[in-house]
Parts: sequence; C-alpha cells; structure tokens
Amino acid sequence: MTQIRPFRPGDEPALADICLRTADAGADATGVFDDDEIWAEVFVLPYVAQHPELALVVETDDGRVAGYVVCATNTRSFEDWFATSWWPQFSGRWPRPMKETTRQDGTLIYAYSRRGGAEPYGDDYPAHLHIDLMPELQGQGWGRKLVEALCAELRSREVSGLHLVASADNLGALAFYERLGFTPLASHAGVQAFGMHLH
Repeated sequence: MTQIRPFRPGDEPALADICLRTADAGADATGVFDDDEIWAEVFVLPYVAQHPELALVVETDDGRVAGYVVCATNTRSFEDWFATSWWPQFSGRWPRPMKETTRQDGTLIYAYSRRGGAEPYGDDYPAHLHIDLMPELQGQGWGRKLVEALCAELRSREVSGLHLVASADNLGALAFYERLGFTPLASHAGVQAFGMHLH
C-alpha cells in the first residue's frame, strides 16, 4: 500500500526526477533548462545531504518514490552551508551567468546568491520546506500528510516557525498551502511566500 516513510540513501535519483517533473510551476520542466540536473541540485538534493533526518517520501504500493518533503530547520545556517559547502562544487559545471537572459540563468543566479539572511522569511519562520508530488498522488491527501508529519517533527525539535516559497503561477499549490493554514507573506515578483507559526 502507498505509505509515507523516512528518506533513505538511494532515494536521491527518484527525488531528483520528481523535482524535475514538477518544477515548471507544478508541470514537467524537462528541457526547460539546457541541463535538467540543475533543478535537483538547487531545490532538493542539498536538503537530503544536509538534513536527511527531516526528509519524508511517499512510496507507492509498487515500491516507487513518487513524492517528498524536505526541510531545513534553520534557514540562515542552511543557506550559509549551501553557499560555502554545497554549491561551490558546481562552479565549473554551471558558471555564474553575467546577466539573466533565460530561466536557467535566473535559477543559477539565485543559487549563487543564496546566503544566510538573503531572504527575510527565516527571521520569523526559521525552518523552510520544499514539497513535490507526482500527479498520480495529487489530490489524495498525501501533501497534507507530509506537511503535518514534518510539522510534528519540527515541533518536537522546538522549531518556532516554517516557511516556503512557491511560484506565483502555481495556483493549485497556492490554494493548497492556504488550506493547510499557511499565511501569505509579502513576496518578490513571480513568487508567493507563506509562513506558519508552530507554537
């Protein structure tokens, strides 16, 4: 039967595939960038490298991983780790663009600019998450179950708040987060941030 379980080493290729196939405002982003692997190296794999204990996956009844939630409990320290320890390994493969002319450029510039304090949301909501589900799992309550399980774990660690940032074009996701009790926050153009206090 389909179930939620903790992340295990070896799940990374499945998580990378899910990330890619849901990265275009919830749709398949295959071919949007020159190199499809950028998505996962920015948005999911660093989380399971640094905080595997905070990653949960949805495993289908035939043993496939088809959804996940990943998290960092302290956004400021995670972003500093991303900048100093994770992202430098890719500088030769994906040099920093001089300017943003494509969507890939924009994502790479974002990756190079990540650092503790670069985003304001972590001050009031110190943890942040990324969640993705393949279409076959959507609308069945798995997203809610993943977030509720993560929030329970964060409360047990006495984390005071949680935030996330979604594409402003992903209307289904925006409605989903509000249904879960997240509050919309002031955001940059093109994205919508949400926060939730966990007290």
